[in-house]
Amino acid sequence: MKWCRFEAETGPSYGVVGDDGSVSAVAGSPFGPHEVESGSSRPLSGVKLLVPVIPPTFYAAGVNYRLHVTEMAAKNGAEPVFPPAADIGYRANNALIADGEAIVIPSDASESVQYEGELVAVMGRRCKQVSEAEALEAVFGYTIGNDVSERNWQQHDRTFWRGKNTDTFKPMGPWIVTGLDPEELSVTIRLNGQEMFTYAVKDAIFGLAHFISRMSRYLTLYPGDVIWMGTDGATENMKHGDVVEVEIPGIGVLRNPVVREGEGDRRLSVVGSQHPG
Repeated sequence: MKWCRFEAETGPSYGVVGDDGSVSAVAGSPFGPHEVESGSSRPLSGVKLLVPVIPPTFYAAGVNYRLHVTEMAAKNGAEPVFPPAADIGYRANNALIADGEAIVIPSDASESVQYEGELVAVMGRRCKQVSEAEALEAVFGYTIGNDVSERNWQQHDRTFWRGKNTDTFKPMGPWIVTGLDPEELSVTIRLNGQEMFTYAVKDAIFGLAHFISRMSRYLTLYPGDVIWMGTDGATENMKHGDVVEVEIPGIGVLRNPVVREGEGDRRLSVVGSQHPG
């Protein structure tokens, strides 16, 4: 099933995306009691998609793919250091934007503002002290994220408060798809239509089940929490006027234009971005 959030007449609403390219509004939440509202079907092309979930807590795996670790170390003139254990960090909801909305680069940012296309797991139930064998049963579904990063700030700030959490730096969407096996998924990143890198989710240093199990030993995961699983490969700079796409077959395409402050309109959006994918 494909779940979205969209701007309805009365405000944000969850919806179900049909195979025919329609959206039906849902009363309630996918994480609790809900029902499809009769007579609410409308064309997907006629609705404004929102971020598919506003997470209670926003988690992100950092260095979780070997080639990405190696490439980043080479750019910094250092030896690659691989994590000895699954290590999780946090991101901020203020940075979330939907499919088609503009990534806005602050005017004082360096040129090193880069994409990171990732699989995102959305938790479906309360989870504490869960085994790896049971961990994926707690996942509601999967969506796509672009962990935009300003590398100069990321390297020099004590925390990632700017480098990772600047407004608009976390595109997520376009929707959540249930019933997928993360080990069978792949991620493709394109910049202005050119394929930059494709990688298999299963090549992660630590898989999703391991992350969930280890995290739940120390903290409680709740319905709607998201876990971004990291990226692989080298990442390149984005500039004003670019369009970055992250595609995961089985989920769809997350597509966002790039604007630098002072050079364009932050309300810029991608025409035709809302498609079944």
